[in-house]
Amino acid sequence: MLFSTMSSPQYKLKKCGIKYNPPSIILDYVVSKSGKLRRRTMPLRNFSKWSSVEQCAKDLRGNPRHARYLENLPQSQLLKMIQLIHDKLNGIALQESLKKSEVLNMVDPDEDLNKVDDDVLKRKKAIMNETFEKNQKKPGDPDFTYEVEVDFPEVAVETSGWDSDDNNSDF
Repeated sequence: MLFSTMSSPQYKLKKCGIKYNPPSIILDYVVSKSGKLRRRTMPLRNFSKWSSVEQCAKDLRGNPRHARYLENLPQSQLLKMIQLIHDKLNGIALQESLKKSEVLNMVDPDEDLNKVDDDVLKRKKAIMNETFEKNQKKPGDPDFTYEVEVDFPEVAVETSGWDSDDNNSDF
């Protein structure tokens, strides 16, 4: 019997968590058609203290068995849960790992992202994208307005010698 992707059940995520032994992501969700509460355990296969957190998250989302359950889970939350498991395997206490995760998941406008490594940069970009999408006003939203006009306050413009209109230009 063939099933159409249009008739596949939708899943509403209720809770998510982790299990340390064996390393697993656990999701509680409701199937919208039946309204039943279900639990899904997704083992992190071949995950060790040397594994990449980002690659593991990418593999989970790319796995056809788990992808439909993870589509409503924010990427930053998935990365945080996998990072907690990774830290536990490296012998870092839970409280210390949570503090480290809080610092990683915070976007400081004064932070120079040119000086961070690629994994931290990807995580910060994912957080910024999620925040943007959450705050974005789209057509159909109740408080959406099409043409928003904003008057910005007058700011004194600094002048310099190189941008003045001289008739002695080299051109």
